[in-house]
Amino acid sequence: MRLNEAIATRIRELCREKGLTQYALSMKSGVPQSTLSTIMSCAFPSMKLRIIYEICEGLEMSIKDFFDSPLFDRENLID
Repeated sequence: MRLNEAIATRIRELCREKGLTQYALSMKSGVPQSTLSTIMSCAFPSMKLRIIYEICEGLEMSIKDFFDSPLFDRENLID
């Protein structure tokens, strides 16, 4: 899995756990809906850490907790 796919998958997973829609996450995080949509469709080859930070703020979690997932284990990511 590519890193952008792992990030999109993790956001979907966390939104599902917290009962948030993409729109609700946009409102809570301040990240525009269009940006979230682009992230979720993996159309971003890379993204700024600031965007991930803002998404984490909307999810009410730390960046450390966001990346604390097997999705981000080295053996699960490809270049």
